[in-house]
Amino acid sequence: MVFDVGGVLVDWDPRYLYRRIIPEEEAMERFLAEVCTPEWHAQHDLGASYEDTIPVLAAAHPQWADEVRAWGERFAEMYGGAVEGTVALLADLRRRRVPLSASTNWGAASWQEAKARYEFLDWFDGALVSGAVGLAKPDPAFFELLVETFGLHPPGTLYIEDNLANLEAAADRGFVTHRFVSSPALAAELRRHGLIDSDPG
Repeated sequence: MVFDVGGVLVDWDPRYLYRRIIPEEEAMERFLAEVCTPEWHAQHDLGASYEDTIPVLAAAHPQWADEVRAWGERFAEMYGGAVEGTVALLADLRRRRVPLSASTNWGAASWQEAKARYEFLDWFDGALVSGAVGLAKPDPAFFELLVETFGLHPPGTLYIEDNLANLEAAADRGFVTHRFVSSPALAAELRRHGLIDSDPG
């Protein structure tokens, strides 16, 4: 099995931080849409460092310089915590010795920080982290590297992912896919495949 991490095992959203910094919701959303945008953050998933990107963005938006710097300085406050139901399923699969890999768009340094925070990220046999390899989902090359790195047989591998574009790319590579919407729905899928007997606990 292959698990995506953000949105499946770890709840991550910059709004957890920026609601504290920019209390007015509309202004906060405008900041995330126009300044620290998803497109801007995507470069970190490909290996760019905050040391290189944040000063440039802060200089381009001096009125938001402190808020931009907070992205790097207070990144840990963007975590909403573990998705406990999925973590319980992961623990059950681990006990059953199901081969487990992680596939994630995540900055390399931030990934190490997340692993220190969430011990279950060490339960995988290995993880392909976009920031460490310079490739990000849904690039087909990422999935080729995933297969090669862990010696996967896609038709015999269940791929769990919440992002539709990434899921479609995994399906194109031949993986059996499940779009994650909730831990109970995932548990039902795992039971359907005979991977677990019942809900953990």
